[in-house]
Amino acid sequence: MTDPITVLELRGDRGGPWTARLVMFLRIVAAISMLKGLYHWSVVLGIGDSQFEAAATPMKAATIFFAVIDLVAAVGLWLAAAWGGVVWLTAAISMAAVELLFPQIFGGRLWIAYAEILVILTYVALSFISGRERST
Repeated sequence: MTDPITVLELRGDRGGPWTARLVMFLRIVAAISMLKGLYHWSVVLGIGDSQFEAAATPMKAATIFFAVIDLVAAVGLWLAAAWGGVVWLTAAISMAAVELLFPQIFGGRLWIAYAEILVILTYVALSFISGRERST
């Protein structure tokens, strides 16, 4: 595995310790997004107890949406690309919104919405600290 500082230096960035922490955080979130995407694909493919074909249309649509967007976000986050953060934020906010506002789709698991919001806030804080580190 490549050290995050080395990846940043190859791109011409002179990142400090907070930038390295941000990249490591992005890689951890990328791994989690990959697992989430694979979980949603397992539901679509009927692996396990999945009753995807018998499910309501909103549940099918949401499951397919998250199956695709979580995997795309995982790739972008792993590469520490700007578009990866945007795609991941879209996925995370969408998941929190679905869990909070449409409990009939996935069952209204509030802990997932709170976890998504916590990870988003952590990302914002690390990005802010990393940005301040680079400007000095």
